[in-house]
Amino acid sequence: MKPEDLEIAASSLLIEGMSPEARELLLQRAQAREFDRGATVFLQGERASAIYIVLDGWVKLYRIARNGSEAVVGVFTKGRSFGEAVAFRHDTYPVSAEAVTNCRVARIEADHFLHMIRSNPEMAVSILSATFAHLHSLVGQVEALKARTGAQRVAEFLLELSKCEMGSCEVVLPYDKVLIAGRLGMKPESLSRAFGALKAHGVKIKQNKAEISDVEQLRAYAEEDPANAWGR
Repeated sequence: MKPEDLEIAASSLLIEGMSPEARELLLQRAQAREFDRGATVFLQGERASAIYIVLDGWVKLYRIARNGSEAVVGVFTKGRSFGEAVAFRHDTYPVSAEAVTNCRVARIEADHFLHMIRSNPEMAVSILSATFAHLHSLVGQVEALKARTGAQRVAEFLLELSKCEMGSCEVVLPYDKVLIAGRLGMKPESLSRAFGALKAHGVKIKQNKAEISDVEQLRAYAEEDPANAWGR
C-alpha cells in the first residue's frame, strides 16, 4: 500500500486504538485494491475471509430481498471499515458490497488479523470499538426512520457531508440520487419531494450539488421534533 493508504487505514476506528507496532504489523500484509464504479467487492452468501477499509471513494452494502428489490444497508467512505463481524467468525457475508464510485480499499485477511489478536489480546478492544460504532450508526438510522420526516433525513444527510459549521455552504452529492434515496429509506420520488420541501429551509439542488444558505438553520430544522407541526 502507498504511504497515504497506510495513514488512512491506521486512522480508521478499527485500527487507530492499537499500538503503533501492532498497526504496522497488521498493515504490512494488507493489500490495496481498486474497483471501478459498479464493480462488486463481494457478494451476499460468499464466505467472509477479509476485512475492508475504504481508502478513497464510496462503497455500498446492500441486500437483495425475496421479491428482488434492493435494500441499502449502509454506504461507507474514506476511513470506514466493514466486514469485521462475519469475517472473524468465518461466516458468510449477509450483504453484498459494491463500488458506487471508483474506489480504493484496503483488504486485510481475517486469519492474519485473528492470529495477531490471539498474540496480543489488547487488539480486541479496537474490534469492540468498531463494532459499537457500527451498532450506534444502525441505531441512528432506525431512529431517523422512525422519528424524522423524509425532508429531515435528507437535511441530516446534507449536514453530514457539509464541512461548514455555520453560514452558507455548498455540498457535492457523492453518488446518484437513487442510492441516496435507498440509503435514507425513501423512494426516488419521495427524495425529490424532500428536496422540494427543503427549499423553504434554504437548500437549493443543482444537479449533483446542494447549496445551503444557512447551515445552523438547516441543523435546527433537522433536529426539530416533527410533532411540533401539529401545534401550528
